[in-house]
Amino acid sequence: MNLVLHNFFRSSASVRVRAALNLKGLAYEHVSYVLRKKEHRAEAFLELNPQGLVPALQLEDGTILNQSLAIIDYLDGQHPEPALLPESALDRAWVRGLAHAVSCDIHPLNNLRVLQYLDQQLGVSEEGVAEWFRHWVDEGFASLEKQLASDARRGRFCYGDTPGLADICLFAQVANNRRFDVDMSPYPTLQAIHDHCLELPAIVDALPEHHPHAN
Repeated sequence: MNLVLHNFFRSSASVRVRAALNLKGLAYEHVSYVLRKKEHRAEAFLELNPQGLVPALQLEDGTILNQSLAIIDYLDGQHPEPALLPESALDRAWVRGLAHAVSCDIHPLNNLRVLQYLDQQLGVSEEGVAEWFRHWVDEGFASLEKQLASDARRGRFCYGDTPGLADICLFAQVANNRRFDVDMSPYPTLQAIHDHCLELPAIVDALPEHHPHAN
């Protein structure tokens, strides 16, 4: 049995895992779910992942892993080259902090469940939802820009000159930002890192528009 990635083409958490799998050179099969149709809440998927969230990675022995950063941590441990985290414990903590600033502070406020609740339950207008999205991205990106612009560990990427965990998270968030017209001009350092990611086919292939089931 091959690796099977249960995912949604536009999910930024799914983009993270697809990028990690691609960077590791690992082959995998796609099983896709349309979140707006609540296919990820179907009984069959909930039996695999009771959290009812994508992505979930099904290993060769049938084991299911969920939560994108936990999946990426597993992949980095099992397939250490190329490494997605530095060797130094201190530098690993710094890179994880950057990644968590996106995955724990920005993304949870802007994922589809939250945006749908604002729209469907609270009656927030379409522009109001978009403004909510942009506000929380700007809150997070302003601090990330300040951190990365002044840190000597940054190279072409968040840490040095090879892509890692923080870059994957940043890249996926910028891809998601496009739907809400987030202005990147206040974040030249983040934009430059994103542009360097765009030079790597393994990361570019993880974009929503390159997903085999994009629609």
